[in-house]
Amino acid sequence: MTDTAEIEKLVATVQHAQQNELPEEFIGLFREDAIWTTAHGKRLTGRDEIASFTRKVLPGAMREALATYEVTHVLFIRPDVAAVKIRQRPVKLDGTPITDQNEGSPLYVLSKEDGGWKIAAGQNTVVL
Repeated sequence: MTDTAEIEKLVATVQHAQQNELPEEFIGLFREDAIWTTAHGKRLTGRDEIASFTRKVLPGAMREALATYEVTHVLFIRPDVAAVKIRQRPVKLDGTPITDQNEGSPLYVLSKEDGGWKIAAGQNTVVL
């Protein structure tokens, strides 16, 4: 599998974990020392802090709407470091687009760890 395909698989796992409210699957995608900033600007430092936040907010978060995640650009900074732009679209539970909510535009910085990609840093931004 190519690095780009592996990165797309990681982003698909983010979507799966979010849509199915699986905190442990989501948390497992991060490096131990990762930095994550939510779409609302909350900065989380380290997997433990990301885990604590995720376990509080993810269960029950997808009762009314979901989001889809699409890789739109991958920049390999080095062979083991990639910046990944994502299009995050809000959808109804049946997959129908929600047109009155803003999309998200996450940027993930990934690093290759023990042969697999992990999230080192992430910043989600709401598109106005």
